[in-house]
Amino acid sequence: MSFDAMWSALESVGRHPRTGGYRRFAWTRDDTTLREWFAGEAAARGLDLTQDRAGNQWAWWGDPDAAVAAGRPGLVLGSHLDSVPDGGAYDGPLGVVSALAALDLLVAQGFTPARPIGIASFADEEGARFGIACAGSRLLTGQLDPDRARALRDTDGVTLAEAMAEAGHDPAHLGADPGTLRRIGTFVELHVEQGRALVDLGHPVGVGSAIWPHGRWRLDLAGEANHAGTTRLEDRRDPMLGLAAAVLAARSTARAHDCLATVGKVLVEPGGVNAIPSRVTAWLDARGPVDLDVRTVVAGVGAQAGVEPVEESWTPETTFDAALAGDLARVLDGAPLLSTGAGHDAGVLATAGLSTAMLFVRNPTGVSHSPREHAERDDCHRGVEALARVARELAG
Repeated sequence: MSFDAMWSALESVGRHPRTGGYRRFAWTRDDTTLREWFAGEAAARGLDLTQDRAGNQWAWWGDPDAAVAAGRPGLVLGSHLDSVPDGGAYDGPLGVVSALAALDLLVAQGFTPARPIGIASFADEEGARFGIACAGSRLLTGQLDPDRARALRDTDGVTLAEAMAEAGHDPAHLGADPGTLRRIGTFVELHVEQGRALVDLGHPVGVGSAIWPHGRWRLDLAGEANHAGTTRLEDRRDPMLGLAAAVLAARSTARAHDCLATVGKVLVEPGGVNAIPSRVTAWLDARGPVDLDVRTVVAGVGAQAGVEPVEESWTPETTFDAALAGDLARVLDGAPLLSTGAGHDAGVLATAGLSTAMLFVRNPTGVSHSPREHAERDDCHRGVEALARVARELAG
């Protein structure tokens, strides 16, 4: 199966030699390598490669525009190739590689689709560099303002517009792309499970039913720079105290409201060991089953830290096409339905009104966003087979 060869080809790209984790960030040299790899795989299969206004890549088997004109837009499979800092190998790439391998399997079986099949590789899904998750799909669907996107900065002060231009892409074209969206009749994203439900249920593959509401907020904590060895405690304006309160409040308020909350990124200025900081910027991730509870957690964290959290992204509860999910569970011999707290491009497309579904492949560790993230190779192959069965059903 071509899965193994493709997986091996990607294994070293963006992998940190010390941690073993991946640092595949948007609009970097590694990102360019990944884009070139995807383009090469498309060319090797004779697929028509296009790129939308947001920089997302699409490889088509068949003519999507003719299908739109005929009133039967295409089936799209895919995911993303970027990672969080020191992320695992499977979050994202598993879906892209599996989509290509599923297409290979369909060709080997002599299948001829009745409507075109596309494979998507979305840009900047993790938001690790510029802070906005699913930036590529949000731009595509008009859920992220292009001017705001161009002005986003990474920790080195580089704007998204500058990074895109450096990578050879014109940021002036950023924006919603209704022409691309019209080509998508149904989108199915395969993803490694980010949890242990399939382990506990004894199934290699599950079907997604919903995504919890979730978002990211910035906490701007102001202080006064001073000498750590000479300034009396009572004279200090130390923003780290607000950070400590925020971290503790994230745990306690999330527990009280059956949510999840994490302060996972912190920027301390000036960052000297012997200096009281002048400013601390922290980012809060919060999510849970109920919108109001998540927002209550965020407000509680802000109150304890003494600041007003600044919302950088928010995704309400996303329910996938229930009829489609039921059909896929049937096609896959009763695969279980799973909800998830993790955001995905599939969720963004569902919010935009597209018919969308997800498949999950068993993760024996239950760990994600970490080098310990894993899927057994046999389960990966089962995921490919499941995706091919789904494609036969939806594109036949």
